[in-house]
Amino acid sequence: MKLLIVTSLKDHQSDVARLLTQAGITVFSASETTGFKNPAEENLLTNWFARSRDQYNSIFLFSFTSAANAEEALNLISNHNLTQNTGFPIRAFVLAVEKTNYEN
Repeated sequence: MKLLIVTSLKDHQSDVARLLTQAGITVFSASETTGFKNPAEENLLTNWFARSRDQYNSIFLFSFTSAANAEEALNLISNHNLTQNTGFPIRAFVLAVEKTNYEN
């Protein structure tokens, strides 16, 4: 069993849900969050008001799934990011689940 975690802008939630479904993941949860991006190099000429952080409405989607479904989701998300140049790629992570009290 794997834990698949996906982060994206809230605006892309339906795209992520579609990709998860295509990967065979039909049960997942979502949690809204606020993301912050603090630029490494701040150019004061382009940032007149010296705003140090940009804030984004983001979302976490996660699912406990099989290794094969998690791998397929990673592949679909990677391909999606290659074709959609939004500047805010969908990020996905797969973590091993060591123990559970629930078995399918």
